[in-house]
Amino acid sequence: MRRGLIVWRPFEELERIRREFDRLMEEFFAKEEPMERLFAPALDVYETDGEVVVKAELPGVKKEDVEVLVRDNNLIIRGEKKEEKEEKTETVHRVERVYGKFERLVGLPTDVKLEGIKAEFKDGVLEVRLPKEKTSKETKIQIT
Repeated sequence: MRRGLIVWRPFEELERIRREFDRLMEEFFAKEEPMERLFAPALDVYETDGEVVVKAELPGVKKEDVEVLVRDNNLIIRGEKKEEKEEKTETVHRVERVYGKFERLVGLPTDVKLEGIKAEFKDGVLEVRLPKEKTSKETKIQIT
């Protein structure tokens, strides 16, 4: 009587492992839902002696679809990049461009004057110039 003896078949074992791996991969990718991609414009923020400058890349966005606000020493840029609709659509092979509403909140590095802020939109780039506040909020207190 042979007890505990098992014939090992290495190629069958490799095939079983491959099938299990394939099953796991199918299960993993089948559950994956399409990821919602968000459009967030790239920004440059820098200071000069007299102002803070913010530049935002907004390719494919129309000027009338952008709103710029300043609140609590933050610059808020919001808007919407609308999807282009074509009447005739053949087979679509790839869609990588992102559409939808966006909002960027930029903490300003210094206090700015609300009067005199200028925003210009040209060639898909929004440039906002915010004049710095000249008055200091710091004062030296004389000790008596």
